[in-house]
Amino acid sequence: MYTFRQIILTLITLLSALQLSAQKVQNITGKIIDEASRQPLTGAVIQLTDVKNMGAVSDADGNFTLIAVPLGRQTLKVSYTGYEERTVNDVLVTAGKEVHLTIALQEALHQLDSVKVTYSKAKDKTRTNNEMIQVSARSFNVDETKRYAGALGDPSRMAANFAGVVSGNDARNDIVVRGNSPNGMLWQLEGLNIPNPNHYGALGSTGGPVSMLNNNNIDKSDFLTSAFPAQYGNAVAGVFDMKLRDGNRNKKEFVAQIGFNGFELGAEGPLGNKKNTSYVLNYRYSTLGAFQKLGINFGTGSAVPQYQDLNYKVVSDVTKKDRVTFFGVSGNSRINFLGSEIDTSKTELYGGNPDFDERNKFGMSVTGASWERRLSDKTTSKLTLGYAYTLQQYNMDSLSTADRRAIPYANGKFTTTKLSGVWSLTHKWNARNNMQAGVVYDQLSFDLVNKDFLTNGTERVYIDRTGSYGLAQGYALWKHRFSNHLSGVAGVHGQYLTLNNSIAAEPRASVRYTFGRQALGLGYGLHHQAQNVYTYYVETAGPNGVMNTNKDLGFTRSHHSVLTYDWNINEHMRLKAEAYYQILGNVPVEQRLTSFSILNSGYDFGVTDVDSLVNKGSGRNYGTEVTLERFFDKGYYFLATGSFFSSKYKGSDGVERNTAFNTGYVLNALAGKEFKVGKKGNIMALNLKVTHVGGRYATPIDMQQSQAQGKAVYMEDKAFSLQQSAYFRTDLRVSYRKEYKKSTLEMAVDFQNLTNHQNVFLNYYDAKNAKMVTVYQQSFFPVPTLRYTF
Repeated sequence: MYTFRQIILTLITLLSALQLSAQKVQNITGKIIDEASRQPLTGAVIQLTDVKNMGAVSDADGNFTLIAVPLGRQTLKVSYTGYEERTVNDVLVTAGKEVHLTIALQEALHQLDSVKVTYSKAKDKTRTNNEMIQVSARSFNVDETKRYAGALGDPSRMAANFAGVVSGNDARNDIVVRGNSPNGMLWQLEGLNIPNPNHYGALGSTGGPVSMLNNNNIDKSDFLTSAFPAQYGNAVAGVFDMKLRDGNRNKKEFVAQIGFNGFELGAEGPLGNKKNTSYVLNYRYSTLGAFQKLGINFGTGSAVPQYQDLNYKVVSDVTKKDRVTFFGVSGNSRINFLGSEIDTSKTELYGGNPDFDERNKFGMSVTGASWERRLSDKTTSKLTLGYAYTLQQYNMDSLSTADRRAIPYANGKFTTTKLSGVWSLTHKWNARNNMQAGVVYDQLSFDLVNKDFLTNGTERVYIDRTGSYGLAQGYALWKHRFSNHLSGVAGVHGQYLTLNNSIAAEPRASVRYTFGRQALGLGYGLHHQAQNVYTYYVETAGPNGVMNTNKDLGFTRSHHSVLTYDWNINEHMRLKAEAYYQILGNVPVEQRLTSFSILNSGYDFGVTDVDSLVNKGSGRNYGTEVTLERFFDKGYYFLATGSFFSSKYKGSDGVERNTAFNTGYVLNALAGKEFKVGKKGNIMALNLKVTHVGGRYATPIDMQQSQAQGKAVYMEDKAFSLQQSAYFRTDLRVSYRKEYKKSTLEMAVDFQNLTNHQNVFLNYYDAKNAKMVTVYQQSFFPVPTLRYTF
């Protein structure tokens, strides 16, 4: 049954639609839910602030539709009796695609017809999906991954613009969070803990050159950098909590895109006639790989990166209380560096060593299915089952200096499969109190082989094992709102590793107090992380045969403490500052006295072949961060972040040293402006990014010993004491958006490293010429993109 208010608003919207029929318009659809219980809210009023007499009311399932909305950036205001009013800014409406929003409202502590408070979480444009997060986190959406210069639609490269995050590597998207190894990151997709979702991702790493997560499929997601709530476990650095968006339930829509990262085709729409089921999928194939098949060479020689990936999600509301979802991300990649085919008279984009032939293959796949049921108006249960697969394989031959004959040098193949189950329960007692609890279980199976072929005809085997073990996790957390100004979250997380019976219990807590337009937050968390499967099974040759001396390693431990300050200067500008201190313990180091620590893993993106490790190392990270952000409004935005930090560690020799990631500081400045072009409302945009990062630390090489032995000999007692020069890069993105009646064409060019600044990638010892060689990162490089939605 429709209420009188719903009928009046519908009539007003239809009259507005008739007036706008001559204009280019599009619909906005969405759902209004309670932030704590995730239950739909019936009768919420949604209005466009910049268009008179245009609004809608949510139906019994919380759904709403705004018909014939003018194209461009719009602002929505959502109100509901007994709840805090929420404003949603910067909603981009284009002709080629309907907009779908899920808007969560927070219940007011005092039941008034129109609740407003001076400082409202509802006005925080960086508010996270997870309402239990109160410190060291922010949300991001697909528009940001496309807007920021240099991001190239990649969530990791986009997050590198946030305070506390360091990239500084043009070749890959690994990110360093507050001085931690990239391997300390946790990736989640729709609640599942997933492997590295990047092409060319090595075993145990968390990054790669190209992301498999397609930004055409990404929904609003959360990024956490410290003291994360109890539902996140087995991580000591940060969390990417990724969500995939639902497909359009009203009509079919398509996207075609071409850029340096690949050719893409996407489709979405309803399944069946009831409009209770939708799908969205996107397929991509590497651009250079496609051109190679057409016989076109872009100066890469034989080193052509070939990859493809598929993202998909199917959602069905099978009943008013039950939702079933199927989702997945799958991709494979390969690249060959063939020294036997290198033309030394030419410069090739991806280079390679002329003395070796190397063939590499990678793969990753995640498939999941979830069942969400509303047990009552205040309680929701969700069960998710998943399967994940990873593959990394390489074969390396040395080339004879006499006749260029290929001689086996090394090979490896790492395969893992993981079966996962996640169950969670969300319950809202009242406006003041709500809770979450859940269990997570991952069963990992593996088949790992890695060996070198020696010149005397024997083999050096680093690992040759198959096996399986499980990681069980459980959590519970509770949020209490003492008043409109003060709230607290307390929780506990526990995990158990079946491999060696390691166990950990982790308290987590945070409080947040708001006053005026400002807020203070304090958070603490104890976190643990299991070691990489490869690390556990590295082989040690002993008098009684092969041993796995790392198998009994316990979890790495981390204490996170953070103090945060927020100031909403006005509706469109925000200042945020955070100070943090992190203490790491139980860090794997060698039994003998050396500078080695697992905290530096991920520095060279390969696996660590060190055996005989013990949990006796330590580390500490501390620093301050400042963010000044003007959210997109009136055609422009800017973001400035500064991070100043120290990252130190101790190996088994007890000497405190810089970690490989202790750059000391990172500064980012981004800005963008949109301009209307012509009378038809087409848009041109300019986006600029400038990044300055302190130099990373490396271990110096003993030149005298290296020349005597004919190979690189490192001065391990001076590990990570040699600082490289600072990193500096400027990116410019120029884009143009043209609106047709029912489609949108977008063109853009990313001018990467606009000033052609030489940033050091690495320094290595060239044994053939007995000298040090410096390899630089990407020079100036334009990346065009063309996107058409219809």
